[in-house]
Amino acid sequence: MSDPVMLRKPQTTSERAQLELFYTCSADPAPRDAQDLMAYPFFSLSKRHRTRPIDYAVADVVIRVEAVPEHGMATIWDADILIWAASHLVEARDAGLRTSRLMAATPYEILTFIGRGVSARDYQRLKAALDRLQSTTVATTIRQPTSGRRHRFSWINEWVERTDQLGNPAGIELIVPDWFYRAVLDDALILTLDRAYFSLTGGFDRWLYRVVRKHGGRQRNGWRFEFRHLYLKSGSLSPFKRFAFELRDIVRRQPLPGYELSIEIEINGKTLLAFEPAPCGQVVDGLVPLGTRPIVPLGTGVSCYREPKPALTSEDQTESRALNLESNPVSNSCSGRSAVENRSGGPADSARSSPNNLRSGSGRRATGSALVPGKRAER
Repeated sequence: MSDPVMLRKPQTTSERAQLELFYTCSADPAPRDAQDLMAYPFFSLSKRHRTRPIDYAVADVVIRVEAVPEHGMATIWDADILIWAASHLVEARDAGLRTSRLMAATPYEILTFIGRGVSARDYQRLKAALDRLQSTTVATTIRQPTSGRRHRFSWINEWVERTDQLGNPAGIELIVPDWFYRAVLDDALILTLDRAYFSLTGGFDRWLYRVVRKHGGRQRNGWRFEFRHLYLKSGSLSPFKRFAFELRDIVRRQPLPGYELSIEIEINGKTLLAFEPAPCGQVVDGLVPLGTRPIVPLGTGVSCYREPKPALTSEDQTESRALNLESNPVSNSCSGRSAVENRSGGPADSARSSPNNLRSGSGRRATGSALVPGKRAER
């Protein structure tokens, strides 16, 4: 009886061996980010060790983010490394250079680009961030050809630290996932960020800037979101009451570069966060004059910090925001979101201004300290 034939397993080539190494060449490219990462809850908003998953499911968009106990979930500060990667990939592509998912740079280059220090402690924090990005797993239906199909990946497939003969950091090589790489190289899915974003220290501030930049863009009429819907989009572990307090505090402080925030209250009692580009393209000062309230009573004179708007001349003439459909195929309201999310806005957007909700139930406009329902608070 002859010996059985021993079948050899085919040798598999590592992912690293199949990719061409891409060295970042530009010293100071414009910061860029993928719109999907800005619009949905992919990161922890706290520096505290988080292992509880993020679960988001609205209409056909499903996201689940999981972390391992050893490293915890990737935070919104860790996402700065992905902004660094996206910025260099887009810069190289626009310059006609070949790009790759396998990227190489020095820790110094990454840290200085994202506005961090370059001490030994900062290097250790960078490595911890890379570990969290690699160990955090994401499963999502976004940009999948088949309905219900989920793409699973980590923010970094793998990373390697190179050192010199003295053991000092000499460079880092990392591989970004195909899902992220494709989004970065698609012009329609990338937005430029204000470099002042890296100076925002609060997790809520950073998250809200990304949402505002994505949905408000540079539209003069801005955009609005219900507090409840923003809470859903944040993935925050804080109770809603605490989340709403944080939003109101951000409106008070006005820390977001290039945008002005205000609060609106509709006649049905829903609270909305409204945002639009700062007047004349200027950055809104984070210092609010003493005594200024985030919600300004109706009839208050126009602020010198914003361009006057035409006054409403009669009850038959109302001011309604123009639809910002260019960058907002999503709902800004919790009600009916299962039918609206990822579709063009319009009548289904219950939080959008309309002639009917510009009036009170009796047909008279609200006075005193109340806001006109559906109308922007004049700051």
